[in-house]
Amino acid sequence: MDHDRRSVLTRRRFVAAGAAGSRLATAAERPNFLILHTDDQRFDTIQALGNRAIQTPNMDRLVRRGITFTQATTQGGLSGAICMPSRAQMLAGVNVFRAHSAIADRIANPDPAVLTFPEQLRAAGYDTFHAGKWHLGPPLHHRCFTHGGAIFFGGMTDQWKMPAFEFNAAGKYPKESARVAAGYSSEVIANETIQILRSREGGRPFLAYAAFTSPHDPRTAPERFARLYAPQRIALPPNFMPQHPFDNGELKVRDELLAGFPRSEQEVRRHIADYYAMISEVDHQIGRVLDALDASPYAQSTYIIFAGDNGLAVGQHGLMGKQNLYEHSLRAPLILAGPGVPRGRRDASLCQLLDIAPTVCALAGVAAPASSVGLDLLKGRRREETFSAYRGFQRALRTREWKLIRYRVNGAGTEQLFHLKDDPWELHNLAGDPRQKTRLEQMRARLRELLRQANDTSTWALEDQPAAGSGSRSSA
Repeated sequence: MDHDRRSVLTRRRFVAAGAAGSRLATAAERPNFLILHTDDQRFDTIQALGNRAIQTPNMDRLVRRGITFTQATTQGGLSGAICMPSRAQMLAGVNVFRAHSAIADRIANPDPAVLTFPEQLRAAGYDTFHAGKWHLGPPLHHRCFTHGGAIFFGGMTDQWKMPAFEFNAAGKYPKESARVAAGYSSEVIANETIQILRSREGGRPFLAYAAFTSPHDPRTAPERFARLYAPQRIALPPNFMPQHPFDNGELKVRDELLAGFPRSEQEVRRHIADYYAMISEVDHQIGRVLDALDASPYAQSTYIIFAGDNGLAVGQHGLMGKQNLYEHSLRAPLILAGPGVPRGRRDASLCQLLDIAPTVCALAGVAAPASSVGLDLLKGRRREETFSAYRGFQRALRTREWKLIRYRVNGAGTEQLFHLKDDPWELHNLAGDPRQKTRLEQMRARLRELLRQANDTSTWALEDQPAAGSGSRSSA
């Protein structure tokens, strides 16, 4: 029996064991997992997926090696630090509202009823390792991991001076025990992950979670990567705007203050160049980790999941950050590779980062967290729509071809309706088009229904009437 056929059959046994709740596979039969997580990386920043301006040979390598889910999104967040709820969604498989109420808003005392996939694997006998960013507090980290290194408990850091903790088995991390990591953050995190891959001696299966702090700002890539991108040669995106056309409720958050007002073409080109340099740098470190895995005894028994936590505007729609519900800020890269996984496949069905948790559990042959609402990415069921939220004043519904965004800012409402099939850059607002009246009403109703099911508490988003001022703008 050839290796690919054997891998497919092995995966089927893992999935069947998890679905039926039957006896776990033996340690020798269970797969390993390597999670590679980047910070603020937008979905369209991988050369193999069409961006010819960026150099990402190792992310390209993963595209060739597995399935790329090209429509993966976060559900957003109820605070400016989107990466907190986004990571909670990914780890626990819960929606944005549960991610906040159970984890992100109570990092000192996370809800014990909401479990994560590292906890599920740990309970099933896995060694669980983490290096890098953890924005969800020491208590949940202590529940998830058996060991780790170069742990950063925070949202952003000087990439050259990342405060890092050594793993503490008791889960105690007093501030004074942090040490400035010796080196650039991505290299430090990669080194820790490579060390664990090289030092293992077999036995228990493992989950290794490498959470990079790049390409989050401050964008200060090492010179060898910075010089790859000359700002004057950077093309502006089609939806570049000097300013956002209306008040979306979050025009002066920290991320938006990284560039001047109105946005200048020259400054945005510089930001994009710096952003691409950061991505090329973390791509290099990811390549080092992949090389270490390929040289290890675990190369044929390890699933690799590469994902971002959210996107970033960097000049699109006159915005710089991710505190909005446009495609550039909701969508993130997501690739799955490993034994039995088809190589070089693109999957354009709607999916979300919260689908990672049940997918990992199915592959490991363990039950998904009971609170998870995610779907197994390798099974046939797919979503017809997804919803998203930002703080108390933005809500959105996305179908395969259409997108509705609703705003309520200082009592005033605005709506945007985009036909994404023909308008992927979200430039032409069709909310005021009489031909779209029925569609608009149907999408409003469906969005309200999904938000109610998800326990949204924003009263305005559950109202039946259209937003005041709906359709008053003909562009983004």
